Amino acid sequence: MKSIHLPRRFSAILLVCWLLAALFHPLQAQGAATIEQRLARLEAASGQAPAISAGDNAWVLASAALVLMMTAPGLILFYGGLVRRKNVLGTMMHSLVLMTMVSVLWMVYGYSMAFGEGNPFVGNPLQYFMLTGVGAAPNAAYAPTIPQESFMLFQMMFAIITPALISGAIAERMRFKAYLLFMALWVTFIYFPLCHMVWGKGGLFNWSLGGRYPVLDFAGGMVVHVSSGVSALVCAVVLGKRIGFPAEPMPPHNVVLSLIGTGLLWVGWFGFNAGSAVSAGALASSAFAATHFSAAAAALGWGVTEWLLKGKPSVLGVASGMVAGLATITPASGFVTIPAAFVIGLTGGVVCYVAVSKLKRAMGYDDSLDVFGVHGIGSAIGLLMVGLFASAEVNPAIGNTFTAGGKVVSLAGGAAQLGNQFIGLIFTVALAAAGTFVILKIVGALIDARVTPEEEDSGLDLTQHGESAYND
Repeated sequence: MKSIHLPRRFSAILLVCWLLAALFHPLQAQGAATIEQRLARLEAASGQAPAISAGDNAWVLASAALVLMMTAPGLILFYGGLVRRKNVLGTMMHSLVLMTMVSVLWMVYGYSMAFGEGNPFVGNPLQYFMLTGVGAAPNAAYAPTIPQESFMLFQMMFAIITPALISGAIAERMRFKAYLLFMALWVTFIYFPLCHMVWGKGGLFNWSLGGRYPVLDFAGGMVVHVSSGVSALVCAVVLGKRIGFPAEPMPPHNVVLSLIGTGLLWVGWFGFNAGSAVSAGALASSAFAATHFSAAAAALGWGVTEWLLKGKPSVLGVASGMVAGLATITPASGFVTIPAAFVIGLTGGVVCYVAVSKLKRAMGYDDSLDVFGVHGIGSAIGLLMVGLFASAEVNPAIGNTFTAGGKVVSLAGGAAQLGNQFIGLIFTVALAAAGTFVILKIVGALIDARVTPEEEDSGLDLTQHGESAYND
């Protein structure tokens, strides 16, 4: 039996081996061809744009959504709760309408003015007109691992929330038609050019892409908060005080709404600051941590200062301190360590409280929701303090990117960089103040910018929009 079965088994084994060899040969040839094809593709791709990172793209798109959430519902609820009942919808509408209007302007020419190539002051408004050429391919100058379309969307959310911040200063007294015209002109002639100067290639203050004065502004100290804060102050002064201010009490009608808005702002600010790394790497983590600890420090600083000076820490005060800390760390978030962020936030909380409670009263202006005291003053502090605390260990690029006279110049904290930051701050204050004043005068010549005393007494909800927030 063994002599009969052994050859059969042996033959079966040979048959299996032959089949495997026959199958393996074409696979081997196919594998060799695949390797050659891959090498050919790699050679063909050499010198082309780097591949898109799915992780980076996902983080930037998520961050864009977080920044949009800061406007609606974050700022809408924060501002809406701080005004009187008769002006709730009018105040909320100020933020809501900018989500539509600024988006359209950004699509038509805003992105091109901000990030198109031009001169040190503004980009070419026709380069990306109607977002032509803004698609899946990355723009290596700004974000080499994500589609330019994603970068465009992320930056658009900044353009939306910046003018919305100004609305807090003129709440309860500006005519809606005048508001729309003012905001359209403001983003066109102040925000878009300033965005190019700080973040655009070849911009006057761009530290990494050929600027003349290297100002460190990671996520919008100059571009967003100082510009809007100073413009808010000018608007408050030019429009004048609300009827009855300051003799008549004007308390917030719903602090609970404002607290919900505060929480949404804090969460959204992680996208605002950490998203500005435009990658899902260590720099995003560092900016995320700096943002959180600055907000915590500022809330403590504001609350304790109020407690010492007034005898009680208010809930709204602590919430205002949180927002102040977020605004203060914005320009520094991607450049400083956590201890430095804590110091920056703590300083911002104390100084912003003094600005809101003392400076405002001394100067006599009616900044309805304290935009200048929180955003303008707070971010100015952060913009200057990053000049002292910027660390090349946190962001190595500031130590080896900027060149002057053919030599690499470190932008780490010190007297030289503090001087650069001061130049950027003064320029922004001058541009925002002068530009806002001129725009207000133009608007006032075309439209009555302020509602009548009768309309103000009835409230903006009814007189400007024909509806009421509460119908019980």
